[in-house]
Amino acid sequence: MKFSPCTDNCTKDGTHCQGCGRSHQEIQSMSAIGVQLLNHLIEYDYDDPEVFLDIVSKKALLRLQKHQQKKCK
Repeated sequence: MKFSPCTDNCTKDGTHCQGCGRSHQEIQSMSAIGVQLLNHLIEYDYDDPEVFLDIVSKKALLRLQKHQQKKCK
């Protein structure tokens, strides 16, 4: 499944947003991750938050690749 970003045409009825097509559960989960990242950035007050976010992204992708490799075996 491809990720579908927000299109600013949000709807709350049904199980999926009519704007982006994602489930409301997925949107809520992603929002919670964003809040956790923001709280971490605020707590530690990094001078270079973009570096932190880049590292988090790279590590998450590496872990996903490892997970997918294990799954294929």
